[in-house]
Amino acid sequence: MNHRFVDDARLGIRVPQLDKHWDDYSAEEQEAILLEWEAIRGLIPDRIATLERQINEKQDALGREADFARSCQLNADIAELASMVNDLWIWYRTVPSVSSLTEKKQGKNP
Repeated sequence: MNHRFVDDARLGIRVPQLDKHWDDYSAEEQEAILLEWEAIRGLIPDRIATLERQINEKQDALGREADFARSCQLNADIAELASMVNDLWIWYRTVPSVSSLTEKKQGKNP
């Protein structure tokens, strides 16, 4: 849809990237954007569940790990996965205001 959503490789979903202010889109365009976002948004809980399984696997491995360097790497991996889960929940809860999502991605809310 006119590149209004872009792949976020880190999160594993497409996120909004609108090129103009929300109010500048026609009602039909807004509706189409919202419909596409709802389809994407519906995938977020499954993505979170996948990441949580990975966290659990790494926590199990950490519990068995004797090597300090490997333990540190597992901790870093777990922290990154947890950060991704947190970011996904933020995207999930930000709806339905696509305009606020756009402002985040355009750097207005770093």
